[in-house]
Amino acid sequence: MKRDGADLQNLGQKIDQNGYAMITNLLTPAQCASLIADFEDETLYRSHIVMQQHGYGQGDYKYFAYPLPDLVANLREVLYPPLAHIANDWAVRLSNGERYPDKLGDYTARCHAAGQMRPTPLILKYNAGDYNRLHQDLYGEHLFPLQVAILLSDPDTDFSGGEFILSEQRARQQSRARVVPLRKGDAVIFAVNQRPIQGKTGSVRVTMRHGVSDVLSGQRYTLGIIFHDAK
Repeated sequence: MKRDGADLQNLGQKIDQNGYAMITNLLTPAQCASLIADFEDETLYRSHIVMQQHGYGQGDYKYFAYPLPDLVANLREVLYPPLAHIANDWAVRLSNGERYPDKLGDYTARCHAAGQMRPTPLILKYNAGDYNRLHQDLYGEHLFPLQVAILLSDPDTDFSGGEFILSEQRARQQSRARVVPLRKGDAVIFAVNQRPIQGKTGSVRVTMRHGVSDVLSGQRYTLGIIFHDAK
């Protein structure tokens, strides 16, 4: 991913305009295949969640344990700085008093000092008939406002259906839904909870949620990169 000033500005502008930004081909097919194969290696994970047991939808996901696999750790390290730049811009626009450090390690230390010590990157697996209800990934007092989802499966050959969906709720308006056209290896960057939009007299908050529509056939895998750790 390019990390020059123009690229950062463009990334922030895309999120402002659409509620999300995409990075195409962030992972190679070989990297996607490796992460999918790792889903069966229980030694890599701290927790296995069956969604239907909690009312989250239908399917499974697993949270990685520390130390994270190299690929997942590197993605978190590389993606964090440009997103911290956007997060700090949002904090100013929303006047919330937050300031996010330039380096992931400093932000992780902040989470750990508050008792949020469990890593949150995860892999999700959906079979035919599975889905994920619209939700937010909130895990404690410290909340990094952006996160990343990377599609590991090929929608042409591995599965059908299973669209990534974002919903946006503005005050005194009905919700708006967006479908993000992800391909294998593509990443989508989106707001965890709230993001600013330009109102008549300044920035106002909109509430975001995300989910996955019904998978009609095959299997769909996704890697989720969340930057705040959990209690």
